[in-house]
Amino acid sequence: MKTIFSGIQPSGTITLGNYIGALSQFVELQDEYNCFFCIVDQHAITVPQDRMVLRNNIRSLAALYLAVGIDPNKATLFIQSEVPAHAQGAWLMQCISYIGELERMTQFKDKSTGKDAVSAALLTYPPLMAADILLYSTDIVPVGEDQKQHLELTRDLAERFNKKYNDILTIPEVRIPKVGARIMSLQDPTKKMSKSDTNNKATITLLDEPAQITKKIKSAVTDSEGIVKFDRENKPGVSNLLSIYSILSGESIQSLEEKYEGKGYGDFKSDLANVVVDALKPIQEKYNELMNSTELDDILDEGAAKANKVAGKMIKKMENAMGLGRKRR
Repeated sequence: MKTIFSGIQPSGTITLGNYIGALSQFVELQDEYNCFFCIVDQHAITVPQDRMVLRNNIRSLAALYLAVGIDPNKATLFIQSEVPAHAQGAWLMQCISYIGELERMTQFKDKSTGKDAVSAALLTYPPLMAADILLYSTDIVPVGEDQKQHLELTRDLAERFNKKYNDILTIPEVRIPKVGARIMSLQDPTKKMSKSDTNNKATITLLDEPAQITKKIKSAVTDSEGIVKFDRENKPGVSNLLSIYSILSGESIQSLEEKYEGKGYGDFKSDLANVVVDALKPIQEKYNELMNSTELDDILDEGAAKANKVAGKMIKKMENAMGLGRKRR
């Protein structure tokens, strides 16, 4: 069975876009692959964090993973900082990384441009990401287009390590989510829906109240035509809403176009709001149940133990290949 690794930062609440584009697909993948799902809290601290908010976000994200359908009996769910091998592996990866290739990373350039002081971690977090993946002999990494460059670096580092030291690291494949799974901002449908968006109306989170969801959908950007039709280029706002409706309801885009033929955006948006509320209701109920129980901590403890066992073995192999420590006789 092939291994999949995926990590999400605990920075803000998961959006509907994250759910449709990633988490819902993870639920399917856990039946076919050996899955490691990691809450990458060490990545989150590359920028300043309020410790109490971060701690709550970590627990909340773990509960959401489980609430959407991740089964701890099928997949390993754990917190990055509870597995020391990640930080150890990051140092080993840094030692074979070149300053030039790290400085060329698009995200580093975007986040550091114009700043008076830039954390060194913004430059060196790609080697940590590489370690996250390589520690588990990962075959496949599902990522968005914005992380593809980092995955290419991970592959380069793994090949460099294998060539220089010992052929022990698996070269991971990049898997971009299925076409059509990209959910856009409700206020600017040319941009991806993001949990870091400063415009609250632009995103729907998995924990939004029904009234919030309805309000955000009714204020979503469309156009002046009043025709419910899928046309990504000329009608990006309506097309985005149709994608959400289709994915959550199971109805085809074509059937939805026929359903709302001759009707305005008001009816369409009102029905869509109900579809989203109904889809998120069981997730929110399971989330609240987990947040108020000890079950969540038990699952995370078990996940950390499994991850430590696998990652610990790989770190020993890597350190041995590089000549670190003592060779036991």
